[in-house]
This record gives sequence, structure tokens and C-alpha cells, in this order.
Amino acid sequence: MIEEVSIGDLRASLDRGEFTVRELVQACLDRIASMDHEGPALHAVIETNAEALAIADELDRELHDGRSRGLLHGIPVLFKDNIATADGMQNTAGSLALEGALPRKDAFISGRLREAGAVILGKANLSEWANIRCSRSSSGWSGRGGQARNPYQLDRTPSGSSSGSAVAVAASYAPVAIGTETNGSICSPAGTCGLVGIKPTVGLISRSGVIPISSLQDTTGPMTRNVADAAMVLNALAADDSDDPAQRGDGNPLFPQRGERHPVDYTAVLDPDGLRNARIGVWRQPLSHSPAAQAVFERALETMRDAGAILIDPVELPAMNENARGNRLVDLLLWRLGPDIAAYLNDYTDPGFPVRNLADIVAFNREHKDCEMPWFGQDILELGLDDNLLEESVYEALATKMQRLAREDGIDAVLREHELDAIVAPANSPATPIDLVNGDHHVGGSSTPSAVAGYPIVTVPAGLYAGLPVGLNFLGGAFSEASLIRLAYSYEQASQARRPPTYAAAGVFPPSPATVA
Repeated sequence: MIEEVSIGDLRASLDRGEFTVRELVQACLDRIASMDHEGPALHAVIETNAEALAIADELDRELHDGRSRGLLHGIPVLFKDNIATADGMQNTAGSLALEGALPRKDAFISGRLREAGAVILGKANLSEWANIRCSRSSSGWSGRGGQARNPYQLDRTPSGSSSGSAVAVAASYAPVAIGTETNGSICSPAGTCGLVGIKPTVGLISRSGVIPISSLQDTTGPMTRNVADAAMVLNALAADDSDDPAQRGDGNPLFPQRGERHPVDYTAVLDPDGLRNARIGVWRQPLSHSPAAQAVFERALETMRDAGAILIDPVELPAMNENARGNRLVDLLLWRLGPDIAAYLNDYTDPGFPVRNLADIVAFNREHKDCEMPWFGQDILELGLDDNLLEESVYEALATKMQRLAREDGIDAVLREHELDAIVAPANSPATPIDLVNGDHHVGGSSTPSAVAGYPIVTVPAGLYAGLPVGLNFLGGAFSEASLIRLAYSYEQASQARRPPTYAAAGVFPPSPATVA
């Protein structure tokens, strides 16, 4: 009923009465029960929603009465465990320090999906604190959820930090999960787990009710198995929220600016011929991508040429080299980390909950190091306690400079110089083995320019190398989601690159010979 099935096919089956919403939700819960701690033991879900079946029954009654809320009516969705849902589930960023923290209200996007008729199925595992805890962490590990495992080979990383969201969708726990990204946390696990991910422009989707890292870079977005499903979900998520500073329209130059705000139907741009005559810049500059990723990338470029795209190969983003030096990116992320976490806890948790700020979290981890820090520490969180990290004027000057390098002198300049519709680059290298002792082994990515700029990325499966997925990133300017979705959909239809996971056993060797597929 649910394995590898699209949202559109599920909706059609529900409308035809082939099964009920309750039966669909129960099938998802059964699959989680049989695969998350049993079977391949993927550790992708931290908790399921005790109210899910009751919500399903209400949605069934609406359908019986001839009332449908639209394309997402009755569709199960998982939320990363840093997005608040007011339904008895905790919101903890995977940390035992927030265990028992029940949100008093929905995040803005949680309410949007409820209104659209989606069933919030549960909370997905993640890299604890969305990977802002330690510089030597293992992606997909959290104190609450343990280590998430890649469904293509079980001893390999799912990447982070929306790791559980990616694993769950790849394994057909649900057709969609909502992830968050500050830098690479949607597009990297999407690429590593063979999925489509949309990291939208900062300001397109509300962040209210999401445990924060940086208001300059944080965003939420859908993770699905195909582009059409992601476009459907983006339609529901993209709405203005006056509580989000990036959406207030007050001209704050630290956030991407857009003109007149009006709804966009992202499903209306789905065109299998969308690559024809599109001008695509090929960014080969990202360092450390493995030869395996490059091999898949070359075949993806050939597919785009065959589909009629005009490739400008290569293009460069030299202004980003300065941003890559030193720890300036980390300094930006940490500047408001402590105050913003305290503000989230004040707004969304009960006043009696004992953990109220970053200092409480750091202290809890020290006191419970056997269960919270058995493999790696919290050096980044501890840096965030430094009140003198950056003065406000220094922070604003640094943010302005780094954003100029990523925006006007970076992505915008390349798009304008070559009259491009998008830039493409590999999203990831094939997954490396999980290493809790040393932490992640970083082998390339292409998310940083878009992350610093606050600009969108659409990730789509590009193929397999040795049975392990590699993704393709489409990068564009501010609020260019519709264009990127059109191009990614066309590439998806031309390449048919995605393959279901194999759940290959852990081992020294990859799950298949070293070939591109």
C-alpha cells in the first residue's frame, strides 16, 4: 500500500475508496514498528503520534461527507524533532536535556499542514541540536534517537542533520517528511538517501516554532521521493507569518528581498521538457568530492545535454573562497544561538520546565555525559556561551560582508554574467561508513553559498555509485524555487535515476561493484 507510492497515487486511492485514511496511517505505523528498531533497525523515528489514528478517523469522516481539504488530505507526514507540534509529542532536537518538553502550541508550519489535511505521524530522528553541538559529531546520532542508519547500506551515514527525515521517506515510512536546513541539512541527507529535497529561500516558509540555530540561514522544507510530491507540499508550507522576522517585509537587508508577495502554485511549473534551452552553469569548484561523485555528476550533465539544456561549463564562485576561510561561518551561526534558544523555550514550553537556556543545556550534558556524550562532546554549544563572541556592530558588518560574497558577488553575479537559469553541482559523495569514534568524514558538498546567501536549493537523485546514492543540486537566486523545481522535474523525468533502498548489510565493501547506475 505505501512502499514507493507517491502522494498523488495515495490521494487517488483514497478518493476511490480503495482504503481509508486510518488504514493508510496504520500501514505507516506498522512499517515503522517493523523496520525502525526491528528488521534493519534504521532508528529514523524518535516517537509516533498517539493521536494519529484519531486524526485519521476525523479525516475519513470528512471524505465520507464529501469534504476534501485538497491534495494532502489524509497524507501521513513526519516532522524532524526540532519542529513544535501541539499534540502530545515532545520537541527536543534529539536531546535528553529537553525530554519531556511538550510544546504549548504548533509551529506555524505544523498548523499549515494540519489545515491542509495532513496527518502528523511522528517525529524523526536527527543529528542532535541539528549538528550545532560538536565539531566532531556523527550525523544522524542523537541522545534520544540513537544512530540513524542509511537504508542503502546499514553501516553508512544517512548524513545530517535531517537524517531521520531522509531515512524515513527513503524507507517508505511516509511519503513526505519535513526537514530543516542551516547549511546542507536538507540537501545532503536527501542526496545521500536518494531523495528530493527543497531548501527554500529564507523567508519563503516560516521558522516560528522551530528550535533555532541562525535566523539568517535556518529554513524548513519538504523531503520526498519525487519532485511533484515536494512541489505539492511546498504549496502548503509557503505562507506568510508575521512572527518570523524574515517574512515581515520591512526591508531588512540581512534577509533575501522579494517584490509583491503572491501565492505560487509550484505544481503548475512541472514540465518534462523544462530543460530544453535552459542555460545551466556547471560548478566544479567544490573541493573534496570523491571521484565516485564526479562520475555520477558527469552522467547527469550528459542527461541534461540530451534533454536540451545549454551547459556553461565551468562556472566559478571565487568570492566564496573568502567565506570558506577560518571560522567566520561558525561565528555567524553562534551569535544569536543562546538568546534564540532561550526565546524558543520561553514561547513554546511550559514555564515550569527546568531547562530554560543554553547554559542549562550545557550543564545538563555535563551532568549526564554517560548518555549524552558517550561518543563526542559539545564544543560548539560551549562556544555559544561566550557573551563576547561578537559585538552587534561587528556581527552585522560580518554578516553583510559574507552575504555580499555569497549573493551579489557570488550566485547573483554568476547567474547574471552567464545569463543562467540555474547552477548545478554534486550534492554529496556516496555515503561514508558511520564513525562514532572520529565523527563524520566529510567528502564534499555544494550547499554553503546558498546557505550564506539564504537562497534556495532543489536536490534530486542523480544516480548510484556502488549502490550508494549521489544527488544533484540545482542552485538559484532569491525566490527562484519555481524555476529550480521546473528544471529538477525535467531532469528527474529524463534520468529516472532514483532506485529504492536495498538495506544492504553492514560490511567493509559497498553493496554492489564500483559502477555508476
